Amino acid sequence: MKRELCGYAGKILRVNLTTKEITEQPIWDYVPKYLGGRGVANKIFWDEVKPGVKALDPENKLIIMTGATTATGIPTGGRIVIAGIAPQCYPEQYAWSGMGGWFGSELKYAGYDGIVLEGALEKPGYLFIDDQTVEIRDALAAGIWGLYTYDTQIKLESIHGKDVKSIVIGPAGENLLRMAIVATANETAAGKGGFGAVMGSKLLKGICVRGTGSIKPADVNKVLELRKTMGTPGFNTNPIKESPKFFGHGQEAEVEGGLREYNTTCSHGCNQHCPRLMMDIKSTTWKQERMNQVSKCVGPFAIEWKYDCAWMPAQTYVTEKNNTAACAMMSGAAPPPDFSDPEIPILFDEHQGDEYNFWGPDYNRGMTINELCSQYGVNKWDIIVWLMTWLSMGNAEGVFDDIDFGMEIDVESEDFMKYMLDMIVYRKGYYGNLFAEGMSRAIREMGKEKFGDTIYQQRKSRRLGGKQLDIPISFEVAWGYSAHWNGRGYEGTVPLDTWLPIAVEMMTSTRDAQTNTHHKDTTDYIHAMKTDPYGSLAGPQSVIMNETKSELKEAITTCDWQLPDMFWMTAETELFEAATGAGLTQEEIETAANRIKNLFRAITIRNYDRTRQMEVDEIVPFHRYPDADGICIDEDGFNTFVSNYYRLRGWDEKTGWPTRETYEKLGLGDVANELAALGKCPQ
Repeated sequence: MKRELCGYAGKILRVNLTTKEITEQPIWDYVPKYLGGRGVANKIFWDEVKPGVKALDPENKLIIMTGATTATGIPTGGRIVIAGIAPQCYPEQYAWSGMGGWFGSELKYAGYDGIVLEGALEKPGYLFIDDQTVEIRDALAAGIWGLYTYDTQIKLESIHGKDVKSIVIGPAGENLLRMAIVATANETAAGKGGFGAVMGSKLLKGICVRGTGSIKPADVNKVLELRKTMGTPGFNTNPIKESPKFFGHGQEAEVEGGLREYNTTCSHGCNQHCPRLMMDIKSTTWKQERMNQVSKCVGPFAIEWKYDCAWMPAQTYVTEKNNTAACAMMSGAAPPPDFSDPEIPILFDEHQGDEYNFWGPDYNRGMTINELCSQYGVNKWDIIVWLMTWLSMGNAEGVFDDIDFGMEIDVESEDFMKYMLDMIVYRKGYYGNLFAEGMSRAIREMGKEKFGDTIYQQRKSRRLGGKQLDIPISFEVAWGYSAHWNGRGYEGTVPLDTWLPIAVEMMTSTRDAQTNTHHKDTTDYIHAMKTDPYGSLAGPQSVIMNETKSELKEAITTCDWQLPDMFWMTAETELFEAATGAGLTQEEIETAANRIKNLFRAITIRNYDRTRQMEVDEIVPFHRYPDADGICIDEDGFNTFVSNYYRLRGWDEKTGWPTRETYEKLGLGDVANELAALGKCPQ
């Protein structure tokens, strides 16, 4: 039956860059048991990468996987997952990053569901896949080593034709920055993890693919139905909009000559069009001096950051009458509220963001920072959310008075930020090398007590009438990643009942979990958590549901924002069935997701000695600072929440390790045996 499944190309491409050996492996070795995407990546890593391998070692395997929906035309099905030991993580651990664009679909058209890379080249090269012909080409002879990410893709098109699709690294990846991205198209990237540095360590500039085949979904009529009904499809005209100002997540900035923009798509198969394409932007890297740039998520905060963004429960919690996906909100396609809903007062109770006064509005400066991050190939989160805020807060508190970065600190200055990025990306001098190692490592090298834990005195809660609240000058939360929906710091406006489950989702991960999980639930959850947020089982149950949906997003694959739909809980199963015709039930799909999660857990236990104590100690410190309502974490209560979560998961409450029974129920008896031999599988 496996070999008759639709949706898959049928093969995984394996390339040993050291020996130049190129082989193929049937995808059926892994599916449908592990579905695809991150599920298959987890299995390959578990089988093939043992403890002791470091992120930039040739033995680290860079695993690039599509899902069953990729290239089928199913909405949200254009994504891929890149996985391996992540240099950005602190300490280094196995992690992953999702990516949209068109590369994944083109790879499947060429006949491959994924690529596994190991070893390292002797000199810079790139991989060229032309249907079934696979070659390692010379990046120096092609003139692409040293180029920016956009320039690299354009150069590859000039060599191989306009119909190729590429994933590439920029100078940041070449110079092994731990926060280097893998980029494709315009502003689409595998941003978390630092996998650009992994490619750089292998001297691999990029992968370029042309595919002339096709992928047939099992149920074409179902695919067409999904395209018409899933989310809020963009069937209306999409005119260019003009405005004298830029408006973002609370940002407002004058635009010289006016702003022109329209909504676009960031991935093959998308029917939503939520990213904003900003037109005719001043460019510092583009020879034409003007360029178009896609704006989404964190980018607008480079333009202005006086206040943290506001939040309404309707962004996270839904009812049957008011159920809108985040992508519809972003694209302006959200329907008007249904005011007959008795939950309206809860859903639209706006929580104002804290006042920080990091930097004032400057459209050109903000777009220049965004452009340079994209072209250099460096993670915007580390630059905008962490480096820039750290410089702003630390400068205000005088911690840099004895530090000479080579230029006066001024995050409001475009010239200063260009100087800092150039210094870091090209590892110029002591501080260039230091910050190229990432913020968590740099701050520890400088001295965390002073350069990380000093309190910023100018944070003011607008929820509490301007009351000053403590926050450290470093927004580090856990595993080497910065704040994201944690109740304080960036997007920190969410209340206790929301940041509490988010803390557990990040605690059990190895990276920022919210760029793909995007915690979601119904308003019933809010009511259930009201009287006892730490003790209510609604919290752990919500975490498990969101983690299950998150695993499915990156295994099937689907969009980060369109799902989950709390009133269409079988959506992922229907997408998978439309693509494959595998006949898996809802229960079987959810079991597969739990299998993927528990295999990931096994990797963290075997390879990195993960325990309950380790992860609780990692996540709690940042939450000791007050949230926007002045509430700090109750550590005893949090441990009650964690115990309940472990118990519902089938994990030992003392160690945080899954039991043998849990592994065996998921068809992972071999995993249990290996961990038992290490003394890490409770009976």
